[in-house]
Amino acid sequence: MNNMAKFIVFGTLAITYLCFTPSSMKNLYFLLILITSISISAQSKCDDANYYLVSAYSHVKSSFEANNISHLKYYANRSIESLKLSKKQLTQCDCVPALTLADKAIFLLEKVEAEKTYEDARFYVKQGRDISKESVIAIEKCSTAPTKVSTTNNQALDDLEQEQLKLKQQQEALKLKEAEIKTRLAAQKEKDSQHQKETLILNYKTAISANIKTYNETLKTCDCDHTPLKTMDDLEDSASKNIKDVKIYYINSLKALTLNYLSALDLCAK
Repeated sequence: MNNMAKFIVFGTLAITYLCFTPSSMKNLYFLLILITSISISAQSKCDDANYYLVSAYSHVKSSFEANNISHLKYYANRSIESLKLSKKQLTQCDCVPALTLADKAIFLLEKVEAEKTYEDARFYVKQGRDISKESVIAIEKCSTAPTKVSTTNNQALDDLEQEQLKLKQQQEALKLKEAEIKTRLAAQKEKDSQHQKETLILNYKTAISANIKTYNETLKTCDCDHTPLKTMDDLEDSASKNIKDVKIYYINSLKALTLNYLSALDLCAK
């Protein structure tokens, strides 16, 4: 029997005694007020403790579901803060089981900060989460109105589950959006690269054509008996070539064209 129950039993016996003492009606009135006030106050403390314990459980669940050690430690610390806030209320509402579980959860979660790896930290978070959930159940049992508090707690837990489900759905939607953006960026990058390559090929072909025209005119001016220089073979499978390969091919083509021109000049001089 907890302290609250003992007090109510004592108060009931005192009221029974006072009822048989006509001169004590005034004292009876004040005793009734006192019992009612203490009962309401104790219930209020349990409600406050329940709020902090549910909040701690929410934070530790977020910690367990975090995908990196920074967020994991952040929510673990938030859970510790809520658990510590619950302890004073638990003491005043005389819920020893929930208080003991809160201390155990704090002990485990305080180990998280010192851990260096995600897996080791998450090991303590998992234990802290399970014990935190037990503390929520324990505070329900300590309530003087178990049906009402149980319903409230279940609703609060359901609401938290729904919020977390929505958060997961939002995260999945963001991942899909991120993948879509990456695909579009890659496609745009490929398109830009292809355009740049096509422009480069056109410029090289224009330069080669201009050189061929100039070389042939020069050879003709020198009255050289030569076979006119022609355009080099086009680059094959240009779509599979990168820009560096394109540059190497056309620079080599320009070198070969120049060598052919110089050879023709040498023959002309003989």
